[in-house]
Amino acid sequence: MIIDSHSHVIIPNNKHIEIMKDANVDMTILFSTLIHPEKSESYDEFIEEMGMLQKILNNQINGKEARERSLQELVDTVNRFPERFIGFGPVPVGMSAQDTGEWIESKIVKNNLKGLGEFTLGPNSIKLLQPVFESANELNGLPIWIHTFSPLSINDIKELVELTKQFSKVPVVFGHLGGLNWLETIQMVKDIPNGYLDISAFYTTFALSLAMKEVPDRTMFSSDYPYGDPYLAIEAVKRYAPSKDIERRVLGETIADLLNITVPSPS
Repeated sequence: MIIDSHSHVIIPNNKHIEIMKDANVDMTILFSTLIHPEKSESYDEFIEEMGMLQKILNNQINGKEARERSLQELVDTVNRFPERFIGFGPVPVGMSAQDTGEWIESKIVKNNLKGLGEFTLGPNSIKLLQPVFESANELNGLPIWIHTFSPLSINDIKELVELTKQFSKVPVVFGHLGGLNWLETIQMVKDIPNGYLDISAFYTTFALSLAMKEVPDRTMFSSDYPYGDPYLAIEAVKRYAPSKDIERRVLGETIADLLNITVPSPS
């Protein structure tokens, strides 16, 4: 069983499924997106999309209307291909605790999505996640996925670690291994039972290797497709996993246990 624990909706959906088949990926945890760089047909179009991405990563584009559009696209895709995709839903940050809870109940839970994210925050913004953690905690530990690459600093990641410790029954995925801060992130997450590591966009193979050695039961394969390639990420895991048992955990068993996934035979 191979499960890609983090990829984004692409258009057309069938292209993603073909990529999964080529890489022998059984199922993908799918996240929404506000942009579609895979549709770019020129340098200028691609640069325009990437400019928007930078604004998203700095939480400069995070309005309810935009998130609702991306959420609907996600839900439609998951409902069309339930044998291939499970969804994590977006939540605008900066809302009150009550509004955050109502959004999660109406937009995430009622749409049968299994987690929250991806959260992209600017520097010094981790505190905005407090209402999200509170709501996830009230829902018996709904998993949260957070982008911890740039523009977050090591101080932001340390603040996230403290929030993760505070809500010990909420699984928290530290996306992209902390980026350039991978060494410190691996060390900190190692000592947090509800902290998980996502390998997508790993900065160096040392980061991938160390994560699997130090946190073997809470490190998860993901490709961040279309920004990464599932096949290449799987081959990297196979090459650097300390054992076949850990390889199986990283490639699917850990996320399957976390989300209680049973992978059906694709039609």
